[in-house]
Amino acid sequence: MRQRGAGPCLSCLEPTSSEHGYHPSCLVGLFGTSSPPIVDVDLARLHTLALAMVGRTSISGIQRKISMRLSADRTTLQVAIEGGRFLLKPQAGTYPNLPENEHVTTQIARRAGIEIPPCALFRLKDGSVAYLVVRFDRLPQGGKLRQEDFCQLADKSPKEKYDGSAELCARIVRRFASEPGVALVELFRRNVFAWWTGNGDMHLKNYSLLAGADGRHRLSPAYDQICTRLVIRGDQLALPVGGKRDRLSRKAWLSHAAYCGLAARAAERVLAEIVGALPDGLAVIERSLLDAAMRSEYAALLTERARLLAGGGRR
Repeated sequence: MRQRGAGPCLSCLEPTSSEHGYHPSCLVGLFGTSSPPIVDVDLARLHTLALAMVGRTSISGIQRKISMRLSADRTTLQVAIEGGRFLLKPQAGTYPNLPENEHVTTQIARRAGIEIPPCALFRLKDGSVAYLVVRFDRLPQGGKLRQEDFCQLADKSPKEKYDGSAELCARIVRRFASEPGVALVELFRRNVFAWWTGNGDMHLKNYSLLAGADGRHRLSPAYDQICTRLVIRGDQLALPVGGKRDRLSRKAWLSHAAYCGLAARAAERVLAEIVGALPDGLAVIERSLLDAAMRSEYAALLTERARLLAGGGRR
């Protein structure tokens, strides 16, 4: 692990010489203060707390997630059974480096033009690294925005979250989004991004519509962005695109864009922007806290799939 005060900002992954490892502006975006709070618990204690929260929150998934809040003096992150404004995801025993994986993938998403919530890596009391993200459905002054995932919108149970397709997602957006034309372009971008980054767990519960303060329903900021291929060899898309979960060519993506009602020029622009994000993606992977083998594998995946999205080769 890199030493404190050297290397990347543990929020944005851009270089920093800060002693605590964060740009002040990144901390302000996360906490409203330029000094990082402490998380005065260790990994073992967090796992115990996460198990205690099962059934008491609506947060689900393979990663254990702990609801957190900032203390009144903004110096400490505290466990919050109710009303937490942050989610903390510690290391998982089943899959290595999930916090580092989710963090770098989320930062690549931002560079590919996808809206993300404020997030960062944090070191726990025992030195292990956890992923922290701001809950975008919570209001700073209290209260909650209405968020409905695509499982709910498709009238499916959570157990049916893999029972869908990219085409179903497009139909959901067309029916429920306040500005479906705008939302369909964004949905297309996220579907392509999931394939580009090897995310095989973008199921129906990992896409949501969020009702803003103006009452309009838009795609929520992206969440659960993980390169599952780094931990599950050969993992494929959770939701098929045109009946396929892998080996998707540029032609296949343009065909899917047409199904979504996108103009060819708009679809080609999205593909060009994702391909154009490759240099930045490779740079943040190299600066990330993933181990060397994972960084190399992730970089190779992005490079090869960017080539296919640009029309190189035949798949």
